[in-house]
Amino acid sequence: MVLTLADIGFDAPRALLARYGLALERVPDGAPIPGSYWGDREAGIIGGVVYARADTPVHSLLHEAGHLIVLPPEQRAAVHTDATDSIPEEDAVCVLQGLLGDALPGVGRDRVWADMDTWGYTFRLGSARAYVEQDAHEAWTWLQAHGLVDAAGTLVIPA
Repeated sequence: MVLTLADIGFDAPRALLARYGLALERVPDGAPIPGSYWGDREAGIIGGVVYARADTPVHSLLHEAGHLIVLPPEQRAAVHTDATDSIPEEDAVCVLQGLLGDALPGVGRDRVWADMDTWGYTFRLGSARAYVEQDAHEAWTWLQAHGLVDAAGTLVIPA
């Protein structure tokens, strides 16, 4: 069973997203999630807002937020549901969502990676963890070039 926002609450994710200039809007239970690419309970994005319900998986929220975080603020306004068709950006977001998990109390990258595997992400080395640790060199370089991680690979969170 994957970790959901019902398990961790909305306050810490809302505060984390706000540091990146994003908003988190809670959608009522059972209501359709605006801007959700996958539908069902998966997070959605429109402009600078991430939409989620209590049953939304934390990894989904972090992935969709990651798509907005990697974009310059002036490009976020044009985003609706599908953030990119860029493979390098998608790869970077897959790494970033685990790092964002470390910034949430009680979550952490290991849980995010495990939930990604449970959800059905596929990587050539068989798991999200193996991808990030052994095969994501270009994604790490991309994140560093965009100022999202430092030279040591530590997440850079705006003040």
